[in-house]
Amino acid sequence: MTDLQIGDAAPAVSLPRDGGEMLDMATLDGPAVRYFYPRDDTPGCTKEAIGFTEHLDAFTKAGAHILGVSKDTVAKHEKFISKHGLKIALLSDADGDVCERYGVWVQKQMYGKTYDGIERATYLIKDGTIAQIWRKVKVPGHVDDVLDAVKAL
Repeated sequence: MTDLQIGDAAPAVSLPRDGGEMLDMATLDGPAVRYFYPRDDTPGCTKEAIGFTEHLDAFTKAGAHILGVSKDTVAKHEKFISKHGLKIALLSDADGDVCERYGVWVQKQMYGKTYDGIERATYLIKDGTIAQIWRKVKVPGHVDDVLDAVKAL
């Protein structure tokens, strides 16, 4: 597991996004919020994506890009976006390489069963450097916390 810290260089990311085009993080101007989530269309993931969408104007005004990352396919992301009216970019890390580099592909436990999955985590990146990290994110209040951190940059 990668143990990224505040101040570390953010691992490079180039992934397919909704719409099918490749998104290379190095080409984005301004800070980026890269949030990792387990799966499209599950209750917590849906609430988080809707929260980022509802606050997108405030993030944009602060100059930040919002990028959701999961192992779901581009086609699944597009259905998720359409179903919930999402306005944020969703990136497909189908092979899990980016999740591994960010250390969010972890062993989890639910109802006594152990399995591998994505730990809900958010990274705030500015000028290629990790400015803030939230691990084991609880959805309520999280988007507000991230927005406050973006505004404080």
